Amino acid sequence: MPQNVRDIRRRINSIRNTAKITKAMEMVSAAKLRRVQEAVQQSKPYLAKMQNMLANVSKSARWIKHPLLAEREVRRTGYLVITADRGLAGPYNAQVIRAVLQEVRRRDKSTYTIFAIGRRGRDFFRKHGYPVGGEVVGLADSPTYESVRGLAERVVEAYGNEEFDELYFVYNEFINPIVQRPVVKKVLPLTGVAGEEQVSGQYLFEPDAETVLAELLPRFAETLVYQAVLDAKASEHGARMTAMGNATDAAQEMIESLTLSLNRARQAAITTQIVEVVSGAEALK
Repeated sequence: MPQNVRDIRRRINSIRNTAKITKAMEMVSAAKLRRVQEAVQQSKPYLAKMQNMLANVSKSARWIKHPLLAEREVRRTGYLVITADRGLAGPYNAQVIRAVLQEVRRRDKSTYTIFAIGRRGRDFFRKHGYPVGGEVVGLADSPTYESVRGLAERVVEAYGNEEFDELYFVYNEFINPIVQRPVVKKVLPLTGVAGEEQVSGQYLFEPDAETVLAELLPRFAETLVYQAVLDAKASEHGARMTAMGNATDAAQEMIESLTLSLNRARQAAITTQIVEVVSGAEALK
């Protein structure tokens, strides 16, 4: 057979093998997404209960001051940036990095610091000389609270020590498996911690409201970090599932196009052989 027919068959086999891989990755990402969504749902009651408790304490003891509640003149900003450890997730990582760059593009590097969760973001900011004050890489596909607690404590402590005066989360918010929206969300100071909770009756705290608030506020801020990581992980799995699904569809389209080209090449080869046979027969007459 002509060489181009063999080449086309080789390409079809190669693309078909690639399509099997992308399809498997799509299914794996879908399973991981379901697990993370379950973790998100399980963490919401805890976060809501903690916020309710903080609202009760805050309204029962309005005179209490705490560093995480204090609004200061902004001289330095902290950014907690959440990306993935690897690619193959469409624009997932690029969206977050672009959002950070839009925030810091016109600012002096001494006026902000970046806390990176995820290898892709960490590597980008370190490579381009941005100030990285802390990092967490190698998170599991379903992160645990303990896996991010160290960085969360570092961030909360840094704010309390006035190393920066406000903190923003930058990550992809999960909307649905197809849509992930990059957000820049201000988290510290915790000015809205009391929310709209309605407090009724008299609350007693042991040993006292100030001690309870001092213990709950850092835990609440750390829980917000964990909740953002879970949300970002759900977005990552959704983005990868969508990207792999699109890659599988594109591979199928390429296989169909190459199959058509293969059939045409085979027909041309058969026609050439028939012409050669007929020409040879005519020459023997």
